[in-house]
Amino acid sequence: MKIENAKAQMRKGVLEYCILSILAKKDSYASDILQKLKEAKLIVVEGTLYPLLTRQKNAGFLSYRWEESTQGPPRKYYKLTEAGVKFLDEMDNSWAELVKAVESINNDTEPESRGND
Repeated sequence: MKIENAKAQMRKGVLEYCILSILAKKDSYASDILQKLKEAKLIVVEGTLYPLLTRQKNAGFLSYRWEESTQGPPRKYYKLTEAGVKFLDEMDNSWAELVKAVESINNDTEPESRGND
């Protein structure tokens, strides 16, 4: 497996979590979400973002509202719903557990200690 493919798979796995985390801080327009993801080096294109937003909206985690824009057509701003906040809390806990598990494995310096009693 090439490293770029492995890295892409890892990024895909956390995108939905990152989108919810961004929206937990403030309601956002899709371009704002894209910018935040790019700043974090989670490069995403609109063709990837919109299906994720739609899936999260259909799951009941997001709602949206239209706002007039001074620079073109109205903009759709996404917001976490109450269900989205609860789901994000569960994701935060799962992420913390996953990080702890990976760090435990990475910090295990005694390979002989696993199951060789």
